[in-house]
Amino acid sequence: MQQAVTSSIASSVVDINDLRLGDARALLEHGGTAPSPGLETSPTAYVQGMIDGLCELSLKDPLTGLANRRHFHAVLERAIDVVARSGEPALLLMVDIDHFKNINDTHGHVAGDRVLQSVAKCLAGCIRPMDTVARYGGEEFAVVLPNCLVSVGQAVAERIRQTIESLTIMVGPGACVSATISIGGAYAPEWVRSTAALWIERADNLLYRAKSEGRNRVFIDHQQVIAVSAEEKNLLFGHLSLGEPAWVERIGADPSGSSARGING
Repeated sequence: MQQAVTSSIASSVVDINDLRLGDARALLEHGGTAPSPGLETSPTAYVQGMIDGLCELSLKDPLTGLANRRHFHAVLERAIDVVARSGEPALLLMVDIDHFKNINDTHGHVAGDRVLQSVAKCLAGCIRPMDTVARYGGEEFAVVLPNCLVSVGQAVAERIRQTIESLTIMVGPGACVSATISIGGAYAPEWVRSTAALWIERADNLLYRAKSEGRNRVFIDHQQVIAVSAEEKNLLFGHLSLGEPAWVERIGADPSGSSARGING
């Protein structure tokens, strides 16, 4: 069987010149990741390079070069799995640029893009190689920090806030702006298989609090939640019967009534 499959593959080898790769190559060249078809590069290696480049491109935000929302959710799901299995602390930060609309309205959208790029570069420079920073949407970013102790979470977020606050961003000839950010953060619940939506919601609630209480500040939920929400209970126990356990039914059916009296007493 394996020999037949191998023979089938060998007989269906495609000439690289027959592949319409122009659009794919243009995308990769725009992103700066197009493979070079050198003399020593085999057709297979060249096509594989194109595939790898397109995969990488599909996970990046085109403006900032950060992870995009698709990549962010994949990272978040992996972090949830690790925390559920090992109890290792993981922190999610939701970051929002304060008064970003004012920057766009005053200096234009090109200036706004430069602010987004500068903040993104600064965020990427503030994290460890094991961390992930993503553009979540608009002027909002997300940072996933695995193995981040509860005792240092506030300090990490505060350092990020202070670093952004110290930036001077050139947005045009002789025009500079500064930016501040608000941060809300939450730790993933330990030993519980939660959901990305619930984790994001908890961090978002703290972000809303940071913005509503004056902006340019940090609020972190330091408590690694042990309580299980209604949705998490449904995920964990939804497959079980909602009826009373068999031992309760047996106690109620005891003709002597001794067990029932023991419970009522």
